[in-house]
Amino acid sequence: MPNMTINPSSLPKPKGYAHGILAGSTVYLGGQTALDADMQIVPGGIVAQFKQAFGNVLATLAEAGGRPNDLVSVTIYLTDVDDYLANGSEIGRLWREMAGSEYPAMAGIGVSRLWQKEALIEIQGVAVIQ
Repeated sequence: MPNMTINPSSLPKPKGYAHGILAGSTVYLGGQTALDADMQIVPGGIVAQFKQAFGNVLATLAEAGGRPNDLVSVTIYLTDVDDYLANGSEIGRLWREMAGSEYPAMAGIGVSRLWQKEALIEIQGVAVIQ
């Protein structure tokens, strides 16, 4: 079975990348910042940006036929790790609302900047559809 490109219509139309690739039962979820459907980074700080970025990841996963509990690995890139940690309780609450109480293997990586200057967070992942 050839790989299938996953680009949900609810997300901004990608140029030069794919939101996701389904290879067999594995979904490779491209990095998502907090872009809304109008290609604007949502305002409101790290919590609002986490909600939008993770929602974008989950939309791609759903388009591929997956569910949040299919996530096996998530990498979070952050321009301000301390800000993320300071808001960890709220971000954790959002995770549980959006994806449940099970967590995949995860990494958080501090970076100097993301593609959009206003972006504070980018989330990418891998899922295996059961």
